[in-house]
Amino acid sequence: MDREQWDERYGGDELVWTSVPNQFLVSEVAGLPPGRALDLACGEGRNSVWLAEQGWEVTGVDFSPVGLAKAQRLAQSRHVDVRWVESAVQEWTAPLDGFDLVAVFYLQLPQPERSAALTVAAASVAPGGTLLVVAHDHANLTRGFGGPPSDAVLYSVTDVTDVAEAEDLTIQRAEQVVRVVVTDAGGREAIDTLVRAVRPMPESRPM
Repeated sequence: MDREQWDERYGGDELVWTSVPNQFLVSEVAGLPPGRALDLACGEGRNSVWLAEQGWEVTGVDFSPVGLAKAQRLAQSRHVDVRWVESAVQEWTAPLDGFDLVAVFYLQLPQPERSAALTVAAASVAPGGTLLVVAHDHANLTRGFGGPPSDAVLYSVTDVTDVAEAEDLTIQRAEQVVRVVVTDAGGREAIDTLVRAVRPMPESRPM
């Protein structure tokens, strides 16, 4: 979907997605000391706002001005401050000092734009920082519920790990995970790619 299609999807007063943060963000961030966080492809801002509520200094980047406007309203209603940036993820440049947490959740881009966006994300991780990517997995098309119907925007674990390792990150977790989606007919299982990686701290030289 292009910018105009996402703007149309985000139109209206109601949130397309829930205001509750993604379950994997909550579990994977647990125990990390709050610092500077980057939410790439932040959409309507639910994850950005939750991070700000936990004490993170958050920047949310998305190419949809309609989505960002809803994200700002959500932040205001929850009494937190988030810096919102309108930009395509693959074209955005992070500040030189980077971020302590870079989160990329359900970014739907085909190749080669996907690898370009993931490179931006990985390069934005500061020393000691964490990269967290969660996306709809290829297996979801045949074995899972919901998600995009196009295989071109679905992920494999290696799509992410190859980029992360090329940017000198250390992989901590890389696997398919199951997410339960609540429907009128009961819980259904969706299959996601989850990768968590860290940038090692530089080795100190002896005096």
